Amino acid sequence: MWSVTCFYVRREGRGHGVAAALLEGAVSYAASQGARVVEGYPKDSDKRVKAEELYYGWRGLFEGAGFEEVERRSPTRPIMRRTLT
Repeated sequence: MWSVTCFYVRREGRGHGVAAALLEGAVSYAASQGARVVEGYPKDSDKRVKAEELYYGWRGLFEGAGFEEVERRSPTRPIMRRTLT
C-alpha cells in the first residue's frame, strides 16, 4: 500500500491543475514500482478552508483521480483509495 500524504503548490501555481498533476504523477510512479493500491487522506469540508489546511489534498482532487472513499475516521478526513491494475 502506497500513500500520498502531502502536496505543496506555490501560490502562483494554485488553480492551474498542479495538484492534480502531482497526484497523477505519484500514482503513476507508485504503479511503476509495483504498487497495487494507493491511498490518500484528504480534507473534506463544506466550508471554505485556508490553503494551509489543504496540504494533504481535498476530496474532489482525489475523486477526480479515480479514488473512492473506503473509510472515515473523522468527519472531515476520509480515507480514499485507488486500486491499480
